[in-house]
Amino acid sequence: MSIKLRLTITQFLEFFIWGSWLISFGNYMFHLGMGDKIGRLFATAGVASFIMPTIAGIIADRWLNSEKLLGILHLLGAGCLLMASRATDFSQLYLYMFLNALFFMPTIGLSYSVCYSVMAKHRMDTIKDFPPIRVWGTIGFIVAMWIVNIAGWGTSPNQLLLAGASALLLGVYSFTLPSSPPTRAQKGSSLISVLGLDALVLLKEKRMAVFFLFAVLLGVCLQITNSYGSTFLASFAGSYPDSFAVKNNNIFLSISQISEALFILAIPFFMRRFGIKTVMLMSLGAWVLRFGLFGVGNPGTGMIWLTLSMIIYGMAFDFFNISGSLFIERETPNRFRASAQGMLMMVTNGLGSIIGNYSAEAVINYHTAGQVTDWATCWFIFTGYAILIGILFAVFFQYKHEGQS
Repeated sequence: MSIKLRLTITQFLEFFIWGSWLISFGNYMFHLGMGDKIGRLFATAGVASFIMPTIAGIIADRWLNSEKLLGILHLLGAGCLLMASRATDFSQLYLYMFLNALFFMPTIGLSYSVCYSVMAKHRMDTIKDFPPIRVWGTIGFIVAMWIVNIAGWGTSPNQLLLAGASALLLGVYSFTLPSSPPTRAQKGSSLISVLGLDALVLLKEKRMAVFFLFAVLLGVCLQITNSYGSTFLASFAGSYPDSFAVKNNNIFLSISQISEALFILAIPFFMRRFGIKTVMLMSLGAWVLRFGLFGVGNPGTGMIWLTLSMIIYGMAFDFFNISGSLFIERETPNRFRASAQGMLMMVTNGLGSIIGNYSAEAVINYHTAGQVTDWATCWFIFTGYAILIGILFAVFFQYKHEGQS
């Protein structure tokens, strides 16, 4: 089996696990009568991302092969997902999903690090060759969403059983991947270096410090529509009961991931041509449209706006998430690269996600009376936030890019 195929399978399964529940879980919680707690449960991923990816990166940089750590974490996550499928009250569900988040969130950065390590050994070009491999992760996410939708598991714990089974499979498969050994601390290294905290030296450089600050602020946007998208579409069941977007909201929302798959393939061109600053500004502009089009759209006469919002999601998500990872890969020294990837995950899917989910829950609950939410106002508030962050990023992030055709 070729190296590309082996890495492709890893990315497919990595995001298949997430796609099995991430998009439909808000609707599942609403079905259980926990609709007012969606934000805080989704924030568990943020808390976990704030704690675990950096720790996992340190372990992978110093003490344990990345592919082995990847396998161990997925096996532990599989157990948590299977337990969560049996939970019926919020405290139990929160506990198991929080533990799952602790184990799963660092695997995203680790799966990237494994790919980068193996590709480097085989003298592959990460900027050119990684996006076509990573795109299969998005395809895995889409396939999982479609399975959940077609099987009618959108409000069923079966979505967690599917996620748990696929996590078990990837956990076992990870141990068969090519070796990605740690870069061990040299004799005489400082305690900070031994612990892998030397990656914090990146923050001494103004450009990198500003980059990580805006990674937090942009991270606020990343999971809002994933947390509330299915609930938002389900809210139109009374006014548009026969709409495809209402009856098959998981499949309709998967247009976002299809768009993501296509935009991933465009990243090498945009990164080489325009550089990280312009690509991130494109991402912020796309988030403005993502939220704004949700605000004006509906599954009837406003279906075109919802569809356009699905399409623009690919640019919004990929042009920051994937490009940011590639930027870190290229701009950081090899000895703490995995730690730097963990830091990026920590500030975006960690701190940013915590702020985003709790803020979104507060905004949405404030604009909810009984079972009715003023979704348009909520989406326009998020739109205004994205506009503000875009303006500030354009002013304060200084990066000179030498363009290539």
